Amino acid sequence: MRVIGIDPGLARMGYGVLEVTGNHLHTIDYGCIETFPEQTTAERLNILYQTLVSVITRYDPDIMAAEELFFYRNTTTAFAVGQARGVAILAGIQAGMQVVGYTPMQVKQAVTGYGKADKRQVQEMVRVLLGLREIPQPDDTADALAVAITHAHNGMLPKEDGFTRDGSTGFPKQSVQEPQKQKQNFSSGMDGPFRSLSYPLGVKPKAGIKPKGLKPEK
Repeated sequence: MRVIGIDPGLARMGYGVLEVTGNHLHTIDYGCIETFPEQTTAERLNILYQTLVSVITRYDPDIMAAEELFFYRNTTTAFAVGQARGVAILAGIQAGMQVVGYTPMQVKQAVTGYGKADKRQVQEMVRVLLGLREIPQPDDTADALAVAITHAHNGMLPKEDGFTRDGSTGFPKQSVQEPQKQKQNFSSGMDGPFRSLSYPLGVKPKAGIKPKGLKPEK
């Protein structure tokens, strides 16, 4: 099962892609999509959507796990984060994925075993659980990986007829059929997990660093 975790935000949207095999987590890719204040809201949302679609197309995840909106003192910030989360969900649904959500407390509980852990504790556990040399930066990236880990811990294991989850976060119980094609097992070909930083729209990753088994780019 391949999971993409999303930490939504208008200025920065973190993403992290993990492959789950039994109790083992393998880091496929992670990064942060950035937009800027001088851009219009419509332009920023389009950049988030188009770049996320590119990531989804490249890695073909089965499930999207997005952090749920929590409490924001600033209603403007809450509205912006909600819009960003909406385009992320749209990208996932249009790709045929199941989309699930987890609250910040659920993420902390799953990653650290303590629902009131601070951000630094969560980020350090992300590093440890994924065998990374350093805590992923910026924070949005580490948070996205934490959400993906949460689903890997809480999501139900694959069944013969597809993937399901218990719906404990308020999402309706659903089942996603396994793809007709067989996913290939692959290695990064590097020491440690594959990592690529976010890149502007239309700019391709450097040749020679893409993990094996990925779809060729057209």
